[in-house]
Formats: sequence, structure tokens, C-alpha cells
Amino acid sequence: MSAPAIRVEGFIKRYGKRVAADGLALTVQRGEIYGLVGADGAGKSSLMKSVAGVLAHDGGTVEVFGTVIDSERAAEKVKQRIGFLPQGLGLNLYPDLSIEENVDFFGRLRGVPGAELAERKNMLLGMTRLDAFRSRPMRQLSGGMKQKLGLVCTLIHEPELVILDEPTTGVDPVSRRDFWAILGKLLEEKGITALVSTAYLDEADRFHRVSLFHEGKVMGEGTPAELIARVPGTLALFRAEPQADALPRLKAQFPQTEAMGAWLRVFAEGLTPEQARAAVEMCLRTPTPPPTVGSNSFDLGGTSTDRGRINSTPQECLQQSTIHLSDWFAREPELEDVFVAMLRERGARLDTSLPADAAAAAPTSTLAIEATGLTRVFGDFRAADAVSFAVPQGEIFGLLGANGAGKTTVIKMLTGILKPSSGAGRVAGADMRSAGLAIKERIGYMSQAFSLYHDLSVVENIRLYAGIYGLDDRRARQRSDWVIGMAGLAGFENDAAGRLPMGLRQRLALGCALVHEPRVLFLDEPTSGVDPIGRRMFWDILFHLSRREGVAILVTTHYMSEAEHCDHLALMFAGRVVADASPEAMKQELITSAGQLLELRVDRPVPAQNALRDAGFANVALHGRAVHLLSRDADTDRERLPALLDKAGIVVQSVGLRPLSMEDVFVQRITALEDAGRRPA
Repeated sequence: MSAPAIRVEGFIKRYGKRVAADGLALTVQRGEIYGLVGADGAGKSSLMKSVAGVLAHDGGTVEVFGTVIDSERAAEKVKQRIGFLPQGLGLNLYPDLSIEENVDFFGRLRGVPGAELAERKNMLLGMTRLDAFRSRPMRQLSGGMKQKLGLVCTLIHEPELVILDEPTTGVDPVSRRDFWAILGKLLEEKGITALVSTAYLDEADRFHRVSLFHEGKVMGEGTPAELIARVPGTLALFRAEPQADALPRLKAQFPQTEAMGAWLRVFAEGLTPEQARAAVEMCLRTPTPPPTVGSNSFDLGGTSTDRGRINSTPQECLQQSTIHLSDWFAREPELEDVFVAMLRERGARLDTSLPADAAAAAPTSTLAIEATGLTRVFGDFRAADAVSFAVPQGEIFGLLGANGAGKTTVIKMLTGILKPSSGAGRVAGADMRSAGLAIKERIGYMSQAFSLYHDLSVVENIRLYAGIYGLDDRRARQRSDWVIGMAGLAGFENDAAGRLPMGLRQRLALGCALVHEPRVLFLDEPTSGVDPIGRRMFWDILFHLSRREGVAILVTTHYMSEAEHCDHLALMFAGRVVADASPEAMKQELITSAGQLLELRVDRPVPAQNALRDAGFANVALHGRAVHLLSRDADTDRERLPALLDKAGIVVQSVGLRPLSMEDVFVQRITALEDAGRRPA
């Protein structure tokens, strides 16, 4: 057996007094895609830079292709065999050079002969669908196009090992799928090894093996299936009405519970599907005990000894309204559920300081946001084109789209930051054209790029925003205490905002946007890079604000996992709204038009994808060792596809139905529009 591509033992990296990586160890075999999964600051980038030979480490051993990387001279020995794509959109590219000029530059830099360079360039630009944009300057590319160009430049010298640091962060779902399809094909055809990091656990199924990183340590290592098997249980998805009453009851019993739009998602650790159903029904029949006198919080923590156990009885509780359960689905947990369970085993808590016994906000038909034909033109470019939608008070509304789709432009017009070229809008009862100050006083806005002053402390940031919104000293102190409790910032009050972990920093930014108690909240891609626990706590807060306090929330995102949390969605493409419905309605529309989603686990995914496309399946996508496709006759295809692939020499291990995700909806809709080569009608 050949030596591994990478061997790391006892890796330590410090930045001043902070330990970024503490005794990391892993082995990457040749020809595999190995994933490093964890939040920002978990130690992934430090390790990858050391493997690439561009960062010195403070302890342990890093070995690449049998060479110990302990000096610049050692790094030079393997440099030609490595391709490195650093974190950040297009950071390895030159903005004033065109796509073709960037590729040519990297090819010559790596010493690729002219004829080979032309051949490889044509092949890679064709695979990435960049061929038609060869003369476009890099600075004019979307985020997804920048990352695909970065990958082309990384691969142009045909390295044996590619090191890709969060290559899909900030990339829309279509480009993200393109990226993984390209990488999977090259690995299979060229035998390349890949070390890839990501903050998103839904990507982990695309890796052969995974290391779960947290605070500079490896919490678990193995195939995705092996890691999921370490924390057995059932993932249940169902509806419960009234939802706002069901959620705190379920959280008290099942800490890993979250609202997903109109649905509830529960991980019942250690329980079979039948046991999970019985436990959930018992929990919803059993009223939650009243909060302890003086308490204003509910605990979403718990230990391994109390999970899955029913703690309260009717005799111990106050009688509450009946909760009706419907539309039950149960399946194997996902890797994120396992990751969160592992973090909880290590003492991480899912605590909030929001009142658990607050009454649900009464339903209302009052519109909090109205957009009518909003258009913004920059020269010849229409960033937003006749955008219309409405958001009732108390609704979580998602504005979805790829980089450059127009989401941020729409928010800036609605908040009075940017004047529309035409169209109208009302926010919190005020006309956006004539009531700029009134709108600013009635809304909270958490921007994509800037929300906090990083050199100011937590308390100083909160007090600054309180002053901007005109709160007097007494009210500012009250709201500051509320923000600190809500965001879980107790003990961090005097810490500089820039030194907080990403999850805490984002919750502080949310608190600053809420300090003046607005009725409408705008959030522009709020959870990028946040760890799973921080992201879940963030959405718990948003759910409470909408359901208990009646706040209308508009979220822009291109992360489809966040779209599942929304009550209603508007999908944007090229500046226009191309779909406007609930997540469930969009999924049902896709099932009606294109069929149900089938997952085939196979021994050779890339040839399987090609064979299925040859057989007439247009919507085929790679997911690690599996292939996903849309089938108009799922029952028949489940029976015939194994035989079809067997003729192509491909072994099918399993075929089964999977529920559609919003990513499936987004990719299908946007790909169809792109392939049509026209703006939406």
C-alpha cells in the first residue's frame, strides 16, 4: 500500500496566547476527498496552510507525500505537486486580469508547456461553464464564478493534491453544485487527492472521510456514516399546532429541537422511530411545568443521562391548551445533529434568555413590508427589476438568490439607504420614499458586511446603538441587560466585539439591531460562518421574535438550509422575483413539474451520473458516494435503475426516496432560467 498523501500528528498552532490548533491528528489517503468540518476559528485554516507549506506550526509533525514539512526548503520539494485555494472569494486571483489571462498567468507560473496549457484551459473552462466569459475581468465576476475560476487556476498544473479552504462559502447553490461536480469528476478521472474545509455540515456527505473540528481539537473522525452511527437516534419532522406552544415543551424534553417554517424538527437521541413518536406525543400531551419564580429563561441544554427521557407528568404541571400533531416523518439523523450532540457532550449548551411562558402574538393581516415594482438601475445595469412582495406582521420572510441577484439592493431601498429608480414601498406603515427617518426608527437592520464596531466592547456597542436610536439612560440600561441575556453574552460584557466567537458576535449584532424594539427586522445573510449551535440559537431567537412578539423578519440568504426556517419565500434571479410562495408550496410545485427525488448509493458516482444522463435524466447531481435525480415515476425507476447501471458496470448499493430540499428547488429553477439564456418573463 502506498504512503498516505498527508499525515499529521500532534499539530499545534498558536497566535500569541491563543491556541488555534491543539494536538490535531489525521491521515489522508491518496485519491480521497477528506473534509475538515467546523465553524470559523476551529483551526481548519491553520492546518491547511501548514500542509500547503505557507504557514509554520509550533508543534507536532506535518508530512506530505512522505516529506516532513518543517522548513521552506521542505515545502519547496512538494510545491509542484500541490494546488492551494485559500479562503475568500477570488483571493488567489488578479482582479484586473480577464478569466483567460488569470488562467494563462497561473499556467506559466507553474511551468505548464504552451500546448498542454491550451488543452487543459479549454477542458477546465468548459467544465466550469466559464468558456463563454473568457474576456471578462475577474472583478466583474459573481462569487460563484470567482470560485470556479480559482479552482481552474489551482488545477491548471494538474497537482496530485488540492487543498481547498472553504471553497463554497459565499457561493450560491448552483455554483456550489457545479463546484462539487467538477471536483468529483477530476478526482475520479485524474486520481487527485483533496483536502477540503467547510463550515456547513450538509456538505459532509460529499467527503469520503471527515474530521469534525471544534475549538482547535478533533471531536470525531471517520466516514459520514460512521460518525452518524456514533450517536444513534431518530430525526423527526412534523407539524404541531399551536406551534409556538409546542416548541418550548419539546425543547424541555428534546434539546435538539428547532422550528423550520411551519414544521418542527426534533432529534430524539437514542430512540427508534416508534419510540420517538410515542415520546413526542407524550411530551405534547404533558404540559410544561411553570417557570421557577424569578426565572425568565428556559434551558435548552441537558446531559446524555436525561436525553430521551420524559421528565414531567400531568400531576406536576399546569394544564395548558391541547397541541395537535400531524404530518409525521422520521428518518436517520444528519451529521449536524450528531455534531451538536457531540458538542453538548462536551458541555456546550443551547441556552437562551427569552421568556418561555410569553403568550403567542395574535395572528394579524397587517402588512409590515410592501414592495411594489421596486426597480434600481445603475447605468445600463438593472440591479432590481420590478420587485414586488408583501410581508405580514409576525412572519419570517426569506429573500433568496445567488450572488448579484439583487437581494441586498432591495433591502437597501426598503430601509431608505438607497433611492429606487421607480416603484414604491412601505415599511412599518411608512412610505419609504418620503419617511426615511420614520422608517429607520421603526426597523432593525443587520447588514451583511458591517454591524458592529470591533474595537468597542459588548456594552459599548449596545449603548452606542441605544444612543443612535434616542433611548434615554434608564431605557438604554434596561435594553442593554435584555440584549446581554438574549444573546448569551453574560461574562463577555467588557470584551471587544472583534474578539468574540463568530456565533456570539452575530447575536450581539442582532441585539444591537433590536435595542429599540423595532416591529420590522431586516437581516442580510446573518449566519455565514457561524457554528451549528450558534446558528440554531440565532434562529431560536428569530422564531421567538416572530411568534411571541409579532416582529416581521425579512432575511436575505443564499444558504438553502436557512430558507427552510422561513414561513414564506421570494426567489430572485437577475434582479427579478421568479417565485413567491411557502417552502412547501415550492417543493410541491417541483414534484408536480419534475418528479420526486431519488438517491442512489453507488460504487462509482461519476460514471453513474453520466450513465443516468445518457438514459434521459437531466437533473442528476453528485452527493459524495450517492447520486440524486428527479424521477416522474419513482416506483418504476427504483426497480429499473439498478439493472440499468449494472449494464454499465456500476454497483448500486441502495435506492430510496429523499425529501426535497430548498436547495433542490433553487438549483432546478435557476438552472432552467440560465439554460434558457434569457431574463425571467
